Amino acid sequence: MGLFKEFSDRGMIAQATNQEAIEKMLDNEKVVFYVGFDPTAYSLHIGHFIQLKIMAHMQRAGHMPIAIFGTGTAMVGDPSGKNDMRRMMTPDEINNNVEQFKKQMSKFIDISDGKALFINNGDWLNNLNYIEFLRDVGPHFSINRMLAAECYKSRLETGLTFLEFNYMLMQSYDFYRLFCDYGCRLQFGGDDQWSNIIGGVELVRRKTGKEVYGLTFKLLLTSDGRKMGKTEKGALWLDPEKTPPYDFFQYWRNIDDADVINCMKMLTFMPLEEIAEYEKMTGSELNVAKEKLAYELTALIHSKEEADRALETARQVFSGAGRSENMPTTEIASTDFVDGVIAITELLCKSKLAPSKAEAKRLIQQGGVMLNNKKVERFDATVAIADFDGKEVIIKKGKKTYHRFVLA
Repeated sequence: MGLFKEFSDRGMIAQATNQEAIEKMLDNEKVVFYVGFDPTAYSLHIGHFIQLKIMAHMQRAGHMPIAIFGTGTAMVGDPSGKNDMRRMMTPDEINNNVEQFKKQMSKFIDISDGKALFINNGDWLNNLNYIEFLRDVGPHFSINRMLAAECYKSRLETGLTFLEFNYMLMQSYDFYRLFCDYGCRLQFGGDDQWSNIIGGVELVRRKTGKEVYGLTFKLLLTSDGRKMGKTEKGALWLDPEKTPPYDFFQYWRNIDDADVINCMKMLTFMPLEEIAEYEKMTGSELNVAKEKLAYELTALIHSKEEADRALETARQVFSGAGRSENMPTTEIASTDFVDGVIAITELLCKSKLAPSKAEAKRLIQQGGVMLNNKKVERFDATVAIADFDGKEVIIKKGKKTYHRFVLA
């Protein structure tokens, strides 16, 4: 099966500048392609993983991936998908984030022996002469067309800064430089990057007369159109310190029935023939498919050992035992107790089961919190040191979230 057909059969492809030409390139040539990553956080998240998986697929087929880290573009900030201007970051923040990205990506992309390149676009963007850049690149962009692009149009009512307005030119210039310096002819990205990718394709054509191409992939959405990868604690991060492997496993184990097959296709390397067998499942059988998805993704992102541990923990907790040595745990020090007790709301916040005490109270009032298998009835309920039977208590939030508290 050709790569383009593989991506298509997995339901991943959104838009292509020239589908026929791209399909022919992927199936008959060794292509240099690139994907851009703006280091706006200390860790990659699950939305980035789709691009990493695509890069790994391409590299396995003999193509040459370039990962561009936005040490220049992150100084400006991409307005795509944002209602307000992104927080301006310092160069040190950006560079620290890039180093973390490189560590995480090296698990999926082989950079040995020139098989892939990691490049910072700040190497050329940060030292550009502004007047020269405007004269060199600006004439090739129409303000009318830029304002019609979704990434800008959606911001006109809430406010679009001139700083952000430069972003499309900068990303387009990346493609031009990569084409000139490395022979890069193809850019991949999420579908929210379509306007920026088109800008790069057209800039290369106008300045060189050569054809390059862009291909976007669908964003990870639920069946009803909501963005996936959001939890009560924020994004679903690839960094185990930000999203522990067990929490990562549980996210996928608990997704809606309607989303499990799509996630298998988009996020795993499972053969389509195997996925087709899971697609036949209905009702409670889908729990088997969810467990498989959770295991495969946890093994990919973290390790097989972490996936085994998360699977064993989940099975112990939900088999009726209600506990496991490997379940998420928060240590409580004696100094956390006041007059020998600690509030339930305090425990919920310390473990991040609730983002605030107000939210913790709401959960209790709605009957969504249990302490050692007993429903917590009062939002001002407390736990005494003496309640730590065997030096631990277990809180259950909702139907599926368990957390253990131990005395330090």
